[in-house]
Amino acid sequence: MFVRSLKDVEADGLCIDWGNGTSHRLLTARDAMGFTVCHTVVRAGTEALLEYRNHLEACYCIAGEGEVEDMDGRVWPIRPGDIYVLDKHDRHYLRGGKDTDLILVSVFNPALQGTEKHDLNNPDGSAY
Repeated sequence: MFVRSLKDVEADGLCIDWGNGTSHRLLTARDAMGFTVCHTVVRAGTEALLEYRNHLEACYCIAGEGEVEDMDGRVWPIRPGDIYVLDKHDRHYLRGGKDTDLILVSVFNPALQGTEKHDLNNPDGSAY
């Protein structure tokens, strides 16, 4: 058993600025759990085109607001208590709220190494 805090993750260099927010990588591949858990912040007023080619992801909203949009143009508002699931390596737009950050608990399978970063300057979207 172990306990890890956001401050522990910061001290270990696993608080990643992913371009439109931060991702505290609370569990990574080095923990040998088979999945990753992140405390993810999506800054208000931002948008990112994302895709996880090597991971499935589920995101549970714990605070704030935002939205997710699939490639068919369907948009889902995300509020506390909502979960969105990228069960087919779905390409998607992720947006922070108009005036408030979107705060998520993100779970990845298989586990991230922990240092992955997005390239939000890629016109085809960021993928890893």
